[in-house]
Amino acid sequence: MGTDIIIFIVAVLFGIFIYWRESNGNGAYRFINKIVNSKELQMSADNPKGFVYKQAFIPRLIFIVSIVLIAALILEFLTPISVFASYYGVSAFASFAAGSLLGTYLANIVIKSSKVIEEQSESLEDKFENVVEKGKEFIDDLKTRDAKVVEDTSEDIKTEPEPKVNEKSARDRLKDKGLM
Repeated sequence: MGTDIIIFIVAVLFGIFIYWRESNGNGAYRFINKIVNSKELQMSADNPKGFVYKQAFIPRLIFIVSIVLIAALILEFLTPISVFASYYGVSAFASFAAGSLLGTYLANIVIKSSKVIEEQSESLEDKFENVVEKGKEFIDDLKTRDAKVVEDTSEDIKTEPEPKVNEKSARDRLKDKGLM
């Protein structure tokens, strides 16, 4: 189980490396495209698409699995390591393919987010400054409201009517009306 985890982590790093290399340049994909396709069907010069870069899931999966399969076949026939002879070899093959595919998607997220952050960095600074200014205004409003509330409550305390001493009690008023 420990070797599968190590193989999976190495495969994720391998997938990140493949995606990063293709995001910088797609010479191999462009070369294969020239060999396979006619002049009318060849990709344009400014198209950044590669084997895994800006590719849909199925072509990306096929490329990763075929690369891992070629590497496994080379290991099988040129070295004493037998990849397909046991469960562990097949498990390592599957772990490497899945990890590489996951690594390409992780690299995609990182590259896209870094581009968005670079594009939005100036507007983010402006937004942050606006938020700070609004926060200062809000705090000033709270301070003035608190001061008004304190003044209002102190006025309420001062203006409370004092009880009248000369007033008759309720009992006396009822006696005057003859109800008691």
